[in-house]
Amino acid sequence: MVLLLFVDLFEDLDPGLAALRPLGGFFLLRTLRSEVGGSDAARIDELATLAKAYKKLTSDVYGNALTFRVDAVSRRLRATEPRVAASIAHQALAARLWSVALGCAVRYGRLPDLDPGLLRWDTAATAPDDLWLTEVRALPGAADPATLADAVVRAVVRGHLEPLGEALRDRYGLAAGLLWGNAGSALAGAARELDRWARANDCADTAARTRALADALFAHPLLSATGTRTGLAFRRRSCCLYYRVPGGGVCGDCCFTQPPRSSPRAVSG
Repeated sequence: MVLLLFVDLFEDLDPGLAALRPLGGFFLLRTLRSEVGGSDAARIDELATLAKAYKKLTSDVYGNALTFRVDAVSRRLRATEPRVAASIAHQALAARLWSVALGCAVRYGRLPDLDPGLLRWDTAATAPDDLWLTEVRALPGAADPATLADAVVRAVVRGHLEPLGEALRDRYGLAAGLLWGNAGSALAGAARELDRWARANDCADTAARTRALADALFAHPLLSATGTRTGLAFRRRSCCLYYRVPGGGVCGDCCFTQPPRSSPRAVSG
């Protein structure tokens, strides 16, 4: 039954990824064909690729897109600890990557190539992170949950989260457990939003595909230990450090029920 749900009613992978637009801003992936007449071609050339952002960071905040983004988040949230802003920036980008991949997987039954060299990032934009895909080319693969989950793992975990996490650990000293907790939280949040949209729009097949894909993804060793799940509800085993932002508190899926009283570096994941 689950397999049948995954092979029926898919849309074609179009150059503008139009099927993602109704899902909301976190799922939107801009392309050169998604804007009228491709008028943003010149602007997209000015943006950094994620591949360059993941390279070894420099001390110059303007010399690397990831460093620039963390600094921008720090200013907006008035976060005095760079590692706090880095964690929040990481979770925001992870949420966008998961959302795009899940949205394509359940609406199209396949993924476009999400190679970091093809994705550009507007690091000066407000949330949600503004991502552009410079070329839409479908990856091969069947539409069953296991095969799609493997494709999503290759695209998001190996292609993005692993090099992104390495860059953030190197520059900001964030713990691996915190970063994978962010990834698990972002994945759970993307799945819930997609499921909520599907149910609100009477798309039972999309809701079923979302849940099956989320189950398959959380079976991955790097994600299975990030938290506990009940359906699409998620409680993480680490903290993203948002409580250390002025006026911040604990998130809905935090391991803490109230902000801890701790030394500045007591909670690192």
